[in-house]
Amino acid sequence: MGRYVEGWNRSQSFLLPESVDDYVGEDNPVRVVDAFVDELDLAELGFGRATPADTGRPAYHPAMLLKLYLYGYLNRVPSSRRLEREAQRNLEVLWLTGRLAPDFKTIADFRRDNGPAIKATCRHFVLLCRKLDLFSDSLVAIDGSKFKAVNARDKTYSQSVIQRRMEQVEASVARYMAALDTADRHDPGVPTAKVRRLREKLDRLREQMRHLREMEVVVAAAPDGQVSLTDPDARAMTTSGRGTTVVGYNVQAAVDTTHHLIVAHEVTNATSDRAQLAPMGLQAQEATGRTTLTVLADRGYFAGRQIVACEEAGMVTYVPKPYTSGAKADGRFGKQDFVYVPGQDAYRCPAGETMKWWFNRVDENGMTLRHYWTTKCPECPIKAQCTPAKMRRVTRWEHEGVLDAMQKRLGPAPLSRTPQIG
Repeated sequence: MGRYVEGWNRSQSFLLPESVDDYVGEDNPVRVVDAFVDELDLAELGFGRATPADTGRPAYHPAMLLKLYLYGYLNRVPSSRRLEREAQRNLEVLWLTGRLAPDFKTIADFRRDNGPAIKATCRHFVLLCRKLDLFSDSLVAIDGSKFKAVNARDKTYSQSVIQRRMEQVEASVARYMAALDTADRHDPGVPTAKVRRLREKLDRLREQMRHLREMEVVVAAAPDGQVSLTDPDARAMTTSGRGTTVVGYNVQAAVDTTHHLIVAHEVTNATSDRAQLAPMGLQAQEATGRTTLTVLADRGYFAGRQIVACEEAGMVTYVPKPYTSGAKADGRFGKQDFVYVPGQDAYRCPAGETMKWWFNRVDENGMTLRHYWTTKCPECPIKAQCTPAKMRRVTRWEHEGVLDAMQKRLGPAPLSRTPQIG
């Protein structure tokens, strides 16, 4: 091969073969997985077969399967079939499992049968991180990811989905009826088999329509207006792609910003993140053992009650406020153009007039809203830029001062490091 570096001859025999341990460096993360699992009391954590049976065929030790599962988690190999292949060819996995190669069904059954025990293992790992003082920074970031469930879109129903499918079925029925009418007008020249196929398609469409009407009743009775047939807990959720959805779960995670360790996680079927800030913040507080905590999240988590709940629990929140003003979209002044004056409990409008408080109102969500306006709107020279109504009114939530304080924290002193989650 000339002056190239040459490899070993595959057919060459060695008198003293190398140890598999030589292929795994001392600083390899796989050694951490091995040491961590070896120190666990698997029976106390709730793993099945932690104590071997006296009779029958020997089973794989749950510690070995747990090591394989954690290796897949750390290296983004979630599939049991892919883990089976890795156990047959990957030197790190060969070292970790002692050259055992369980099949994919054994791996999948272990994951299915030991869900609570695996979750308890995660809690044990968090406690270990606390003992090692790895959560030294009281700053966590919260984000969510959509995980696809084993449930096709066609098996998930909501009122809008049923309505759309009914319209599609009706359009198909009309098309086939028109085709049958055409066949009747040209009866001698139309094959009998084609007419029979058209009638069979019509029967299937009518059966589909009956099924949709039955599902319409079921969906109407569902608490959240969704029904998934294959995986009852899964829900249709919008993803980052415009107009795209996935049937699955919303997995929430709180991550320590220093070592990027997941300190708390929760699997929910909530279709949005708006109600997840306070629950995840409280879990992060409990996991890190810190009563004061700084929490970062994107604008998808902005919800007044959630932010107030975090503040009351001792958390300092940083969540950008989404501005979706209809007035702004129409080219008029939005609420952000009206300045609140705390000392007067009043707003200053873009024209410089003072909008005083008039009354309070409790809305359908139980939130107390304060209403402000000025009687000088009719003669205002820039009224057309403000409102098409007789006068412009501004509402303010009773706890909106907490939200204003958070926006002030975000403005002049943005956090210098924001971790990437997922």
